[in-house]
Amino acid sequence: MVRIINIVWLIPVLPIASSGVTALLGRQKRLLSALLAISMIAISFLLSAFILAADLISNQHSGMTRLVRNICWFQFGEEPLRVGWIIDPLTSLMLVMVSTVSLLVFIYSTKYMKEDDNFTRFFCFLSLFSGAMLGVVISNSLLLLFMFWEVVGLSSYLLIGFWFSRPSAVAAAQKAFLITRIGDIAFFIGMVWLYAKSGTLLFYDNGAGLLEHTALSKFLLSGVSIGTAGNIGIALLILCGAIGKSGQFPLHIWLPDAMEGPTPVSALIHAATMVAAGVFLLARLYPIMSGSAAVPGVVPSSVPLQAITWIGALTALLGALLGVAQFDIKRILAYSTISQLGYMMLGLGTGGVAVGMFHLITHAFFKALLFLGAGSVIHGCSGEQDIRYMGGLRKKMPATFITYTVGAMALCGVPFCFSGFWSKDAILHAAKQWDVSMVPFYMGSVGVALTAFYMMRQILYVFAGESRLYSAPHAEKHHLHSQHESHPLMTVPLVVLAIFAVFLGFIGTPAWPWLQYFLDGQRATIQFSALAEGGFVRVMLSSSLLLIVGVTLAWLLYWYKRGLNSDGRDNLEVLLPRTFSWLAHGLYIETAYDVSVIRLNRIASGLCKWVDQNIFCGISTLAAYVAVVTGRTVSINDQKVFNSGFDTGCRRTSGAGRALSQLQSGTVQDYLRWLVVAFICIFIFMVWGTGK
Repeated sequence: MVRIINIVWLIPVLPIASSGVTALLGRQKRLLSALLAISMIAISFLLSAFILAADLISNQHSGMTRLVRNICWFQFGEEPLRVGWIIDPLTSLMLVMVSTVSLLVFIYSTKYMKEDDNFTRFFCFLSLFSGAMLGVVISNSLLLLFMFWEVVGLSSYLLIGFWFSRPSAVAAAQKAFLITRIGDIAFFIGMVWLYAKSGTLLFYDNGAGLLEHTALSKFLLSGVSIGTAGNIGIALLILCGAIGKSGQFPLHIWLPDAMEGPTPVSALIHAATMVAAGVFLLARLYPIMSGSAAVPGVVPSSVPLQAITWIGALTALLGALLGVAQFDIKRILAYSTISQLGYMMLGLGTGGVAVGMFHLITHAFFKALLFLGAGSVIHGCSGEQDIRYMGGLRKKMPATFITYTVGAMALCGVPFCFSGFWSKDAILHAAKQWDVSMVPFYMGSVGVALTAFYMMRQILYVFAGESRLYSAPHAEKHHLHSQHESHPLMTVPLVVLAIFAVFLGFIGTPAWPWLQYFLDGQRATIQFSALAEGGFVRVMLSSSLLLIVGVTLAWLLYWYKRGLNSDGRDNLEVLLPRTFSWLAHGLYIETAYDVSVIRLNRIASGLCKWVDQNIFCGISTLAAYVAVVTGRTVSINDQKVFNSGFDTGCRRTSGAGRALSQLQSGTVQDYLRWLVVAFICIFIFMVWGTGK
């Protein structure tokens, strides 16, 4: 087990290396780029599975194993800057989840992107994306995690805007990049502040790491001495980074527009990589978010956990509401992701790491299944994404229909054989027992009914009835009779994901809470009596009832006696036009941003432009004129006064020299004549002077 830590760095490096090699290949090397990307992520998957197996064996014998390898990256005088990687139960679970979903998406993409001219570039970006997320997972340093975190953001920008010829894709990529940078700036400030208070950014370092007793005690006790505002501020700044990455309110508006990228990208973003990074960050730093009860004399601060809980509950309800009134098949799933990420936050805030991570892992598989299933539907409908122009695919695409339905039932939480049921009810159970307020529980419960409603609505639109593709805009471009099941390279990953969507939930049931015990380094035991404890049965019954209510309402509204409107209007839109319009436009949250934050930013930028042009430019222009006038004055003085006087003096000196040079003729006779003249003059002067 100890030797494994020396090779764990290969897990992210292999996909990143394949990305670098693929970047050097030409467009014609399509098969080579796909094989290289798939083989590298497959090796990463095998290594991850081996690490998980070794971790399981170690837990059975000696409890939780945590292996750390720290290295010196830079040396600043006597102060080393160290980074490292880690293996623990949280890491091993995430590695397997990310690598498994990534491998299936890679295989799926070979067929889905087969006709794309930039096939090679797609696998280059996809490998970088997966490698960066794997780097986030293994990092034992907050600094190293942040660097991989930013590469994840860069990769999402490249993949969302992959079809850069579309203006909407370019705008969506820029929007995602800029909005997530808001959270990342706060994250960076919190990281620097945390380093200033604790003196380290390593999570584990022989007892002196951020998440270990010594440094954590120092961090929390410093808060006791000067007040807890600093500690809470650090935790909230880090939370802002998670809010941006995981699409939580109020920074959720980039996630629906991210659907402009290819469908495999959407599956990877919404299931295993980018949005999962925020939840994983909070799970990794949970001791800092919650405070540590293990520190004597320290009362854990619940403010960051309360913020996580309320933001999660609000986002869960908001995402479910907005998903009710969407027509783009991928956009519905995008709002579903926003809602489910809210549930994960709610679970972290009220139930702890195991509750939030349980839903993160189950959601990764059934949401990847739903997005890849949506891609299969789009592929079968010649690129059409509007559910109003689908229908009748149940018979033409049976494998896609069955697997997609399985994913939808897992998402809705159909009892008892679907993973989403167990992970969602664990969150609701924790929220119900939260001693601060019952409101988040009620908000999450309403979200259950709404989730069942919009997923039933989507299935009726897409798979039931007869095809409506003939009524789509540009219907002549669609081949109505060519609708058929997708290639096995696309359907086999759907079947594998469907199996996970069914059985994965059993790792966290109250009767056998394996995940909770594994994360705590304990051995799980089966206790069926736990199902009847703590009101879990009442939560299961209430959530199941809400599920039935949501499905029934959708069936009554969209199918029973009414059917779907032939004019393209939604039945809910006919019934509640104003409410539907508000929901379809995202409650005009983006409009509110446009008229407030963005408008203020434009006014501020216009003011800065005016100040720059009329004040700073005027000052610089005046300074330039003064410099020119001064230069010209100096030039005139130099040329007319100094140069002229100097030239005149030189000419006169030169003339005097020439005149005197005549005395130096070199003839002896001339010298004698002058000598005689001089004697005569002297004689006359002396005689004249004596006479007087």
